[in-house]
Amino acid sequence: MSDMITAELVDLDLSADTKEAAARALAERMVALGRVTDLDGFLADVAAREAQMPTGLDGGIGIPHCRSAHVTEPTLAFGRSARGVDFGAADGPADLIFLIAAPAGADDAHLTILSSLARQLMNSEFTDALRGVGDPAAAAALIRGDEPVPPAGAASPDSVAAAGAASPTAATVTAGAGAPAGAGADRRDGADSGTEADSRTEAPEQPEAPGQPEAPGDVEASGRAGEPAFRIVAVTSCPTGIAHTYMAAEALENAGREAGVELTVEPQGSAGFTRLDPAVVAAADAVIFAHDVPVREKERFAGKPTVDVGVKAGINRPAELIAEVREKAARGEVTAGSAPATPVERAGDSHEGYGTKLRKWLMSGVSYMVPFVAAGGLLIALGFALGGYKVDKAPSVMDHFLWTQADSWGALLFQIGGVAFGFLVPVLAGYIAYGMADRPGLVPGFVGGSIALTINAGFLGGLAAGLIGGGVVLAIQRVRVPAALRGIMPVVVIPLISSAIVGFLMFVVIGKPIAEAQKGMTDWLNGLSGSNAILLGMLLGLMMCFDLGGPVNKVAYTFATAGIAVAGPGDAAMKIMAAVMAAGMVPPLAMALATTVRGTLFTRTERENGKAAWVLGASFISEGAIPFAAADPLRVIPASMAGGAVTGALSMAFGATLRAPHGGIFVVPLIGNPLLYLVAIAAGVCVTTTLVIVLKSLRASAPGAATATGEDSAVPAAAETAAKTAAEKKESVAA
Repeated sequence: MSDMITAELVDLDLSADTKEAAARALAERMVALGRVTDLDGFLADVAAREAQMPTGLDGGIGIPHCRSAHVTEPTLAFGRSARGVDFGAADGPADLIFLIAAPAGADDAHLTILSSLARQLMNSEFTDALRGVGDPAAAAALIRGDEPVPPAGAASPDSVAAAGAASPTAATVTAGAGAPAGAGADRRDGADSGTEADSRTEAPEQPEAPGQPEAPGDVEASGRAGEPAFRIVAVTSCPTGIAHTYMAAEALENAGREAGVELTVEPQGSAGFTRLDPAVVAAADAVIFAHDVPVREKERFAGKPTVDVGVKAGINRPAELIAEVREKAARGEVTAGSAPATPVERAGDSHEGYGTKLRKWLMSGVSYMVPFVAAGGLLIALGFALGGYKVDKAPSVMDHFLWTQADSWGALLFQIGGVAFGFLVPVLAGYIAYGMADRPGLVPGFVGGSIALTINAGFLGGLAAGLIGGGVVLAIQRVRVPAALRGIMPVVVIPLISSAIVGFLMFVVIGKPIAEAQKGMTDWLNGLSGSNAILLGMLLGLMMCFDLGGPVNKVAYTFATAGIAVAGPGDAAMKIMAAVMAAGMVPPLAMALATTVRGTLFTRTERENGKAAWVLGASFISEGAIPFAAADPLRVIPASMAGGAVTGALSMAFGATLRAPHGGIFVVPLIGNPLLYLVAIAAGVCVTTTLVIVLKSLRASAPGAATATGEDSAVPAAAETAAKTAAEKKESVAA
């Protein structure tokens, strides 16, 4: 790490107030040394990584980091803030900030050194020394490992440096700080990492040299009264595989030593990973997954009690995870094939309530269903546009297709779209079950969803089939089975039993009542008229604009698409689809208009986002308003809901219809009463724009208050230009 950080890359008086400003200040030092070639491009990569998951850690640490094509060599910059900078940690702002810049093709050696730093951050003596150091050169030396970490109560790093102590290698210092030498994960042999004595428990003794074999009696000592210790294997990983991956590994290992268990970790980082010895995995009593990206070769851990959480849980509460997985082992709970959660939509950690887990399971199904809705719906709409309103009566294109006739092409698109629509309910059910029980849930979920279509249970039947399929698989996974059967459980036993149970319940027990409920709801929708239809449009508009692409928005959207996902959708269903799409277009279009009309009420970044929001809103992408809602939710969200309600009500009142489930203004030719439909959208946009401007203006004009952007104070006219220029420089990182 000797070349990775120097005194020029250290700022002990970092004055930034935001994480963007802190990243910019440290990145500018990298640019000055030629380590970064494009400041804005690099900061955009840092911001993209930050958007995946906050990089703040408990204990006052922020570690923004990324891989970037704009980095010439692996570089580390360090800043210390007296006021603290919010990096999203649960315990508050960070005062120790490390900006890690790795080239897009960084070699393994450099990345393993970076992982060693991440492990050092779990050592309180190391962080305390950084908080007390008074010279940039000494801070850089401490981080590089040129100076040993002083034990608690010892002299400061400055005095150590002045004493001219011998400088061990970076790897030795890392090992002395409680982390493995240099390569971190690469020295895992499956036996020593969970049983070696913690070198920090007895300060007067020197730490063991890296790679020194432990004493023969150490393993036995870790047990209770001569019994073998409880064995746990763990896997850690994060999106970039540089920092959180190794910090979680270190935290779990430390907690394992304190709990008296043998805990061996496989960090799956950017530098690759060394697979745990199969014998160690086979001998393990339990498994912990602390990850934010899919665990590689997850099937190796089949048939063992498992805890599956995000990587930050492994850093913040490792002792709880160890206790939880030991309780599961005591109860005999095992998983077949992999942990009971998906890489995309995990059910969450053990502290989440069933309501939260249910929402995630349902959103898992909806997220996989939406592409089928968009593709199939647009193909059907194009089929009607080319082939006319009778295209649904056309014969199969396998029997009759003329290359030169538009009707034939319309029939082709319509029939392809119909096939895509046929997957909606099975995909919804299958991936709800997948969200609950991972791959073993797919078979019963898809089978149950297909049965729901067969018995005309529709969308409601798919929801029920998915939840039942996932629940049945989870119940089967809790059953103790002989070791000889564990290998065939995920591919034979679970699909067979779960499909039979789900099929029986759907055909014989609950299928008919759900089908009747589905028919009743359809009849009720078809009978809506007058004030009832307007109220429904208002409610759907409120839901579409409440969380801008979140769960409530998706409920309204799924409700609408389910109505038109049939061979002959009714007029009421198409009116609902039109109202939902119109309301979803309002928030981004209104924010774009507001930034154009009263740009002084918005930051430069928001004004730039406003330009993109024109296109996003016109394309029916409600998420285009999220940056505005995140910055000022108390004004933007209520204003958006008001405009969405107006648009939804007017669309229903005007009797606008829509066969396509997506497309925005690009499918206006397929809309019934298109001119009045555009009037409804324009009315909602004007309402939201007016409310946002009024609310932000009231905030800006409050006595002694800053403007709505929070960046331009009420300054005299003579200083206004300079203030805006300074503010725009601060914000250019986000732009």
